[in-house]
Amino acid sequence: MTTRTRGNRMLRPPIEPMRARAITDLPDVGHSGATQFEPKWDGWRAVAFIDRTGVMLQSRAGRPLHPYFPDVCRALAATLPPGTVVDGELVAWEVTHERTSFPLLQRRITAGRHLPEETRQHPAHLVIFDLLQESGAELLKMPLTARRAHLTRLLADGPPQLPLCPQTRDREVALTWFDHGPQVGIEGLVAKASAGAYRLGRADWLKMRKRASTEAVIGGVVGPLTDPIILLLGRFDLAGRLRYVGRTTPLPRPQRQELGALLPITAWSGSCEAHPWPQPLPPAWSGHFDRPQPTTYLPVEPVIIVEVSADVAWERGRWRHPLRLLRIRLDLEPEDIELLSTPFRYT
Repeated sequence: MTTRTRGNRMLRPPIEPMRARAITDLPDVGHSGATQFEPKWDGWRAVAFIDRTGVMLQSRAGRPLHPYFPDVCRALAATLPPGTVVDGELVAWEVTHERTSFPLLQRRITAGRHLPEETRQHPAHLVIFDLLQESGAELLKMPLTARRAHLTRLLADGPPQLPLCPQTRDREVALTWFDHGPQVGIEGLVAKASAGAYRLGRADWLKMRKRASTEAVIGGVVGPLTDPIILLLGRFDLAGRLRYVGRTTPLPRPQRQELGALLPITAWSGSCEAHPWPQPLPPAWSGHFDRPQPTTYLPVEPVIIVEVSADVAWERGRWRHPLRLLRIRLDLEPEDIELLSTPFRYT
């Protein structure tokens, strides 16, 4: 991906937006006002370019999103002046559960001729958290506080579809968002330097996701059984069928060695067709829009239980984001773990 910005030249899509690197503990704020905290929303990152001909929305990976979100584009064109570029998160609100819904965003991509109906029934929102350019004037080198002041002024009379992302310098307020936000679709926090510039493509922000530990059963592996790279995990439903619930991050060497001594014993003994999951796993099961691809794997007998660390991105019986393997639970049997009957609860 290329970034087209030199001197005072206007930003043109695609650009590589600023990113956040994962942390496990919220940093100390240092002297007062040095750090700004924002909720991390469970949605799709989107950069919006507004000009006189219309609006272009790009994903974090540079793919066009505007064809699927005409409602958001209309709101942006009516609210922000041409030559403006904003960064934010696309979210969709599910009234029934009173929280954001990632599947509703995904349905925009597959709606086809039903997109107008989908747009009317489930309007999307762009939660805007940064201003990169205003009326043709690039603001990348401005400190975050100055960009925020410009953005607040621009959105002062904006529509509900373009909310300004909440922001605080108070660490205790941020921790309240972190503790209670998952109920409405906030999956964590982002910490940003108040004096920081917007550095295209750099991971200078910090993000901390809400996580909990839970158990799942190994149903397959990516890589050889003697040296597994990724675990594919499942849970049994009320009918006793193993349902796919997610995958781990790539395993570190010690865990690969430990599992490599156990998995060959549990190699799948039946035909591939008899395994409860398709081969390969469908791209849609990963939940990723930017990099969909099928996953070829080796099936195993679902007998080994593992404890994993999961975030709040749990939708319709699956975790969208990779899970971190904490430990192997040889003290547990498959019947000891929670059945897949109700949404996973985070405490």
